Amino acid sequence: MLKIAFDPIYAHPLPEGHRFPMLKYELIPEQLMYEGTITESNLFRPEACKAADILLTHDPDYFQKLVTQTLSASEQRKIGFPQSPELTHRELVIAQGTIDCCYYALEHGVAMNVAGGTHHAFADRGEGFCLLNDMAVAANFLLHQKDARKILIIDLDVHQGNGTAKLMEKEERVFTFSMHGEHNYPFHKEKSDLDIGLKDGTNGRTYLNTLRNVLPQLIREVKPDFAFFLSGVDILSTDKFGKFNISLDECKQRDEIVFGLLQEAGIPVTVAMGGGYSPDIRVIVEAHCNTFRLANDLAS
Repeated sequence: MLKIAFDPIYAHPLPEGHRFPMLKYELIPEQLMYEGTITESNLFRPEACKAADILLTHDPDYFQKLVTQTLSASEQRKIGFPQSPELTHRELVIAQGTIDCCYYALEHGVAMNVAGGTHHAFADRGEGFCLLNDMAVAANFLLHQKDARKILIIDLDVHQGNGTAKLMEKEERVFTFSMHGEHNYPFHKEKSDLDIGLKDGTNGRTYLNTLRNVLPQLIREVKPDFAFFLSGVDILSTDKFGKFNISLDECKQRDEIVFGLLQEAGIPVTVAMGGGYSPDIRVIVEAHCNTFRLANDLAS
């Protein structure tokens, strides 16, 4: 059975200008249930992540600032959100949701977090609407518990996973792969274990061929026993910030490639949604729902 982390706090209200992209967190499970892809039994509600588990990844001083609401004005600007207790709690729930998904994935082959993919968060700071790096937190938790030996993070959001790259740069048990817009945010890129920067205007054929040429070899060479997949839909041609020329169907084909290769290799995977900023919320929801539909077909 496909297990999906979801909490209403994922759609936590924010100041005007930030509310629209948050709608997807409510609409994705609603659409999947309406069409019969999932039922309530597929959904689970995570608790907040424990401080000790966060501190396997994030610096104590930074975490304390989040908890006590003492981020400076400059630190809040870099994140892009004004601080609030609700926002910190939301990030803790997201992080625990990704950890929980790992254990469902170990059991069923795949599990999904409706939110997550907060790959711009560093050990000591947040950036780009990301406070805590949920995939890094979950990866370090798996390693700490000795439930994984080698982890592959597949980051296919249109923006480079700079926080994840920096957090894992000295961790040989985690291989970071980011395929992103070369000239897109963040403008200073960190060094992933493998970065593929694509030009503005990259079309679906080039994108998919690049992924088909790279990912199978990567899986053979890295030999992971666990994977994370950040399935951002900001690669779409309709996305306000994406700068690629990729259709909805080609975005779905991307997910088919990733899921197919991981399933063939017998590698369990936890999936987080990442970005999506098309002006029409229906396009965002449909693109994300395609990922869930594919995962549902794979789950044992």
